[in-house]
Amino acid sequence: MPAGENKVYLTFDDGPTEHLTWWILETLKQYNALATFFCVGENILQYPDYTQAIRKAGHTIGNHTYNHLNGFKTPVSEYVENVEKCGPLVNNLLFRPPYGKITQKQTAALRQKGYSIIMWSLLTYDYLENLNKEKAFNKIKKYAKAGSIIVFHDNLKAEENLKYLLPETLEFLTGKGFMFGAL
Repeated sequence: MPAGENKVYLTFDDGPTEHLTWWILETLKQYNALATFFCVGENILQYPDYTQAIRKAGHTIGNHTYNHLNGFKTPVSEYVENVEKCGPLVNNLLFRPPYGKITQKQTAALRQKGYSIIMWSLLTYDYLENLNKEKAFNKIKKYAKAGSIIVFHDNLKAEENLKYLLPETLEFLTGKGFMFGAL
C-alpha cells in the first residue's frame, strides 16, 4: 500500500469464527482500528451474525475462497469457480488466496474478472502451535511501517497467539502514531 499516510492495514484470514471474531472486533474497537477480514464462504454462511457485525463496525470483508482452497493443489477452473461462489457473500472484488498459494494462471483468470489480489508485507505466523510470541511481536515492531499489510488469523488454531499479538501490536503501533485502515 502507499506509504504516504502513517497508516497500516491489519487483516484477518479464515473467519468468521465463533467467539474469536467477537473478541477481535472488541479489541479493534478499543483502538478505533479498522481492518479487513478475508473470510471463507462456508464460515460466512455458518456465522452470518458475525459477518454482519464485521460490516456494521465499518470493516471490509474480502474473499478467501468458499472452501479455503490451496491454489497449488486446485485446477484453475475449480479455483476460480470457488472464489466466485464466495463473491456474492463478500460483495467486493478483494481476494486473498488461502496459504498465499495461487498460480499465475489463477491470478490471470481472477484479474480478468476484476479481482484485486491482496497479499501481505508482514505475516505474524500466529497459526503456529509452537510460535515464540515475543519473537513474532519483535518482528512486527521491527518491520511495520507506513503502508504495511499485516496478516493475522481469525481461527481457533491461532487464538492463543492472536490474543497476545493483536493487543500488543495495536498498542505499539498506536504509540508510534500509526492509524489503521481497511482495504
